[in-house]
Amino acid sequence: MRAALAPGIRLLRAVPRDSRYRGLTLVLTFLSYASYHLSRKPISIVKSQLHLNCSALGPNPHNVSNSTTWCNWAPFDGDNYNELFGALDNAFLVAYAIGMFISGIFGERLPLRYYLSGGMVVSGLFTALFGLGYFWDIHVLWYFIIVQVCNGLVQTTGWPAVVACVGNWFGKGKRGLIMGIWNSHTSVGNILGSLIAGAWVSSAWGLSFVVPGIIIAVMGVICFFFLVEYPEDVDCNPPQHHMAADEDPGGVTTSEKDPEAVISNEGPLSLSGQSSVDHSKSPKEPAEKPEAISFLGALRIPGVVEFSLCLLFAKLVSYTFLYWLPLYIVNVAHFGAREAGDLSTLFDVGGILGGIFAGLISDYTGGRATTCCVMLVVAAPMLFLYNHVGQNGIGVSVAMLIICGALVNGPYALITTAVSADLGTHESLKGNAKALSTVTAIIDGTGSVGAALGPLLAGLISPTGWNNVFYMLIAADVLACLLLARVVVKEARGWCGPMARQRGSSVQLTESVMDGK
Repeated sequence: MRAALAPGIRLLRAVPRDSRYRGLTLVLTFLSYASYHLSRKPISIVKSQLHLNCSALGPNPHNVSNSTTWCNWAPFDGDNYNELFGALDNAFLVAYAIGMFISGIFGERLPLRYYLSGGMVVSGLFTALFGLGYFWDIHVLWYFIIVQVCNGLVQTTGWPAVVACVGNWFGKGKRGLIMGIWNSHTSVGNILGSLIAGAWVSSAWGLSFVVPGIIIAVMGVICFFFLVEYPEDVDCNPPQHHMAADEDPGGVTTSEKDPEAVISNEGPLSLSGQSSVDHSKSPKEPAEKPEAISFLGALRIPGVVEFSLCLLFAKLVSYTFLYWLPLYIVNVAHFGAREAGDLSTLFDVGGILGGIFAGLISDYTGGRATTCCVMLVVAAPMLFLYNHVGQNGIGVSVAMLIICGALVNGPYALITTAVSADLGTHESLKGNAKALSTVTAIIDGTGSVGAALGPLLAGLISPTGWNNVFYMLIAADVLACLLLARVVVKEARGWCGPMARQRGSSVQLTESVMDGK
């Protein structure tokens, strides 16, 4: 007697084939970029171990004359250790910002699977090399700086590749919500990186880098064996943006008429009424390998410049909180370092909620820019309130951190995911999705300039008072909003057009009824 089919296999068979591959793509890209952030996090955890308060640890067991720095790791044992730590941070961030503009160009011209998996393996190597400095007893600053620069450049392979892969598999209709949830990989990676690095930070801090390096390299190998770049590669139905822009004889694409009208991969009929079998033959046309778009050509896509500059200021605010929020809580609320670190994670929790909320609202309204602009406008007074009343009790602090995290990171998450994918598959490209990697790189590269500037400006301004730092952040939020004004007006006109036509038809119907009477 044969046993019944295993429940797990029955479940897999019940899921449509296209959905299985979509799910695989989401999971692989989620884990891949989570591992990127996992490998970036150790430096912030290990800093405290590189420069300790040696007098609190008792007498020097090695009987060296200099007893105040015996427990520190040279070259971070001097009074300028904060400046050296800043140099490590900026070495990575500046290299990342510069490399991002180049990364997308290479990403278009190389297979995404090779590009992503190769970048993850090499990034794992440089992450591990930083930690090997502990085992090799290296005390030269330039070694760590060079490793950080190389790692910053290599890590630019991640974002354009994963966004391009997800954009290839998902149409515009539910892209905002899907990518809002998917974008939580950043916080997941940060949390895992903190836990893994913290496990060895006190005993052998080198392992805090070596282990994450191994993890991201292993994930790169897994991506090489299992990642599918395009639905057409496995005979699945492509999302709507793969179709020609002039498919509608009226000259209006289906996405313009109904942003929710994504070609169904589950049902038997497509929008045109043709069977899914017939539709599966048409995706073979993109296999002609359209030419990759140039850097200037990507800049000419409507909205790329506006969203890139908006992200510069939005990411400036987000990364300032990332690097300076724990110190702000210690100085203003007078919490301990550990409590301040735990409390600061609530900003990331708000960021996850804000990304999902922004994606859901933008899908429903069809207005990506308007959603970002509204959240940025509300964020400005909330930042002001957090600075003035956010420390009046733990309950108020928790609530304000979650709200500020949602309003600050919501637009940032939406622009780097759904907006980048939308613009990379813009109708002006006439179905050429090869621009997706370059557009993503331009937008995130411009934003990374703000990520490098934000912490730097906060360090320069904070000696004059934390109020001035928050005024800088509020000004950046307002500028980010103003840069989207033209796109917001365009979206508003798009909404007003159908409403005016509807009102016109209603008036005409009323007049005809009155005439009939």
